[in-house]
Formats: sequence, C-alpha cells, structure tokens
Amino acid sequence: MGGKYRITGDKYPRMRPHRRRGRLVVVVVACGAVLGVAGWGTLQLIDVFTGGGGTATAVGADCSTNATKASPAASGSAAATGGTGTGRGAGAASGAVPKPAQITVNVFNATTRSGLAKTTADELKKRGFKIGDVGNAAKQYDKKVTGTGILLGPASSLNTSLPVLATQLSTAERRTDAARTGATVDLIIGNGFKALTSQAEATKALTALAAPRPTASTGTKKAC
Repeated sequence: MGGKYRITGDKYPRMRPHRRRGRLVVVVVACGAVLGVAGWGTLQLIDVFTGGGGTATAVGADCSTNATKASPAASGSAAATGGTGTGRGAGAASGAVPKPAQITVNVFNATTRSGLAKTTADELKKRGFKIGDVGNAAKQYDKKVTGTGILLGPASSLNTSLPVLATQLSTAERRTDAARTGATVDLIIGNGFKALTSQAEATKALTALAAPRPTASTGTKKAC
C-alpha cells in the first residue's frame, strides 16, 4: 500500500479475539467459590458455638436416661450370686437374706477340747442368733474336721441362712444336705478353730451381705 496509508517498519499488528468475556467468566466462578467457602466456614462456627443444635441435646438426653435405668432382675441376680469360695462366699438377694434372729443354729464340737460348743453358742446368742442343740458332733464328723469348722444346712439355706452364719466364721466350709428338711443350720467346730470372727468384722460383713449390689449393664452402650 502506498501513499497516506503506507505501513512502515518491521512490526505488524496481530489480529487476536477479545478475551474480556473469558476473563469475566473466570472472575465470576472465583467469586462464587470464595462465597461458598465463606458460607461453609460460617456454618461450622455456628455449630461449634451452639453445641450442634437439637441433635446433640437429644443424644445427651438419651444417654442420660439409659444411665439412670436399672434392671430389677439384673440387680437381684447380681446380689444372689455375690462372692464365692469358703470365705464370705455366695450372697443372696437383699430381700431374701434373713436376719440372725431368724436363724436357729445347732453348735457341735468335733474337737478334743471340751466346752468349746457351749462358749461358741453363747457368743452366737449374744450376736442375735437363736441357738438349738449344743453338744458333741456326730460320729461322721467327730475328730474329722481339720479346718476351722463346717456350716451345714438344707439346700434351701445355700443362699439364705448359710451366708449369714458364715459372717461369724468366715473361714468355715459350707455344705448342704439335699435330704435334710427344716431351716435349722449346724456349726460344727473343727480342730483349726480358735475363735469366731470379731464382732466388728462380722457386723461389717452382714451389712455388705444385705446391701444391694450395682451391676454393669450388659447391653450395647451409646457413645455420648
């Protein structure tokens, strides 16, 4: 081209499409993303400061209710199957444990030491027990009990009167006789006997035996 419109130099204008529309789209998307993140962060802060709203309150109330509920059957069962062994042994449910005044005890001496049955019976009487027969042990036990003693009663006494009597001689062996009738129990004194359990310890054991025993829930627990 010549004349007035002649182009000089070695640089020429390049024909490029307009990019304004593309940049506008990018700006709009970026603004939307920023607003979305800001909104999400605001909701998180609200949850933190309000404790999560109604859902958290409901879960807490549910856990509280479960924690305060107790199963009567479970409590009774735990009390009835308390300790085991020759010491303070199996306890009975608190409602089934008789008081010493409701228990009649026969005291028999299976040792060679004279007068032991009477003195032991007198001490048990002072502690509230009823006393039945007092004397020497039967032939099957006489001079054959090496431990401190044997507590003997009918099958029904296993978790009732025998545990109560065992609080007075915690080291005695417990036995039941299925063929035996009545409610009377025997204390057969053995060669290892020195004295009854101290009255303070016996009273403490009686209190623990009659007290209900809490049990842990065996059901599935909720995380609170």
